[in-house]
Amino acid sequence: MARALMFQGTGSDVGKSLLVAGLARAFTLRGLKVRPFKPQNMSNNAAVTADGGEIGRAQALQARAARVPLSVHMNPVLLKPQGETGAQVVVQGRVHATAKAAAYQGMKPSLLPFVLESFDLLKAEADLVLVEGAGSASEVNLRAGDIANMGFARAADVPVVVIGDIDRGGVIASLVGTKTVIDAADAALIAGFIVNRFRGDPSLFSAGMDLIARQTGWAALGLVPHFADAIHLPAEDALALSAPPAPKPGARIKICVPILPHISNFDDLDPLDAEPSVEVRRIRPHETLPVDTDLVLLIGSKATIADLAALRAQGLHHDILAFARRGGHVMGLCGGYQMLGETIADPEGIEGDAKIARGLGLLKVHTVLSPDKRLVEVEGVAQGEPFAGYEMHMGVTAGTDAQRPFAVLSDGHPDGARSASGRVSGTYVHGLFASDAFRSGLLSSLGGAPSQAAYEQGVEETLDRLAAHLAAHLDLDRLLSLAK
Repeated sequence: MARALMFQGTGSDVGKSLLVAGLARAFTLRGLKVRPFKPQNMSNNAAVTADGGEIGRAQALQARAARVPLSVHMNPVLLKPQGETGAQVVVQGRVHATAKAAAYQGMKPSLLPFVLESFDLLKAEADLVLVEGAGSASEVNLRAGDIANMGFARAADVPVVVIGDIDRGGVIASLVGTKTVIDAADAALIAGFIVNRFRGDPSLFSAGMDLIARQTGWAALGLVPHFADAIHLPAEDALALSAPPAPKPGARIKICVPILPHISNFDDLDPLDAEPSVEVRRIRPHETLPVDTDLVLLIGSKATIADLAALRAQGLHHDILAFARRGGHVMGLCGGYQMLGETIADPEGIEGDAKIARGLGLLKVHTVLSPDKRLVEVEGVAQGEPFAGYEMHMGVTAGTDAQRPFAVLSDGHPDGARSASGRVSGTYVHGLFASDAFRSGLLSSLGGAPSQAAYEQGVEETLDRLAAHLAAHLDLDRLLSLAK
C-alpha cells in the first residue's frame, strides 16, 4: 500500500494544485508510482477520463505530471455550479444529484464512503498518493461532515502540510490563525507548512519562517519562490480569468471571448494564449466588441440558457450579430455552439424551469437539452486538419447547418455545424486548439501566419521545470518521510 501526504491551504488559490502537480512530476522522475487525489473539488473546468467519467482539470494536469492515465478515482466528488439549480454533484465520474449549497451540506456524510473507496483504490496501485485539499483548512464553520480537508485527513489518517501564499499578504497571520482556530485533533495531523509564491531575497523572510514555526509548532518545510512559468500550464480556477493576459503589441490576430457568469472549460483558451501572434481578449460585462476583432469565440457554459440571457442583458449580442453580418468569423464550442443556434429547449428543466430560449440564430440548428451527459474522448478531422479532444455536454443539436458538419470524428460520425458562408461554425469538441495542426490551420484562415508552437510539448517542458523548481526549494526526502 502506498504512503500518502495531504496538502491543504490557508485559503483558495494559494497554489495547492500547482505544488501537487510539480511534486507529482518530481517524485515520478525519482521512479515512484505517484497518484494525485482530491476528495472534493468545485470547478466547471473538467476533463474526461478514458472510462467515460469526469474529474477536475487540476487533477488531470496532476495525473499528466505523474505520467499516468486519468481515473475517476482521482477526484471522486466534483461539484459543478449550474445556474438556478445549484450544483451538479458528480460522484466517481458520474452525475449523482443536483443540489443547492444547504442541501449539499447534508449530503456530504453520505459521500465519504465513495471518497474513501476511491482513495483506497489509488493507494493499491501506487507508491505515493499526493492529496490536495479544497479551499481553506481554517473554514471551521464547514468542519461538520467535511470530506475535503480535515474531515478526510482524519478519516483516512493522512498527515497534512499547510500552504500559505505570501504574495497576497498576511501569510504569518493566515498560518498562525489556522492553527488557532482548528480542532486540536485536526491540528495534530499537521506535520509542517510551506510558504508559497515568495518574491525577492529569501533571507529577508527567514525570521518569518521561524516565527510561524514557533507559534504553530509545525516544521518549516520550505519557502517556494514565485514560479512565473505557471502561466504556461492549464488553470482550473475561474479566478485565472480575472487577471488579463499580458498585452501582445505585435499580435496580428485578435480573438474576442465574452466572459459569461457560468463559463466552463475555459482552458480551451490556453493554447491560443500561448501563441505569440494571437491576442485573446476577454470581453467583460457591458464592454463592446473591439473594431479590430478577427474571431468571436463563444466557449463552454454550465448553464447555457442563463449565459445566453446574460449575453443579451449585456447588449453584446447586438455586436456579435453585426460583426457576423459584416462577414466576421464566429465560432462556438459546446455551450457556445448551442447559443449560436435558433433555439435551445430545456423540456425537463435541466437548468431550472422548463423553457425554450431563442438563440442568436447564426446557425440553422436547434438544441434540446437532456439529462444524459456525453463524456467521451474523440479525435477526427476539421477544416482538413487532424485534432484530438473530448466531448462533455448534455443535449442534442440538429438542423440544416448540421448537414455541413464542422468535423468528422474518427468513427465516421459528423460533429457540429457550419453556416453556408463557412464563417460561422460550432462544435461539441473541447480541446481542439491544443492540436497544433488544427490551431495552425485556424490561424492561417484568419489571415495570420501558421503556428510554430508545440503546445503539448510546452506543457511537458513546463512541468519538468516546475519539478526542478520545487526540488531546489523543498526537501523532497523530508516530504517523503512525512508521508504515511
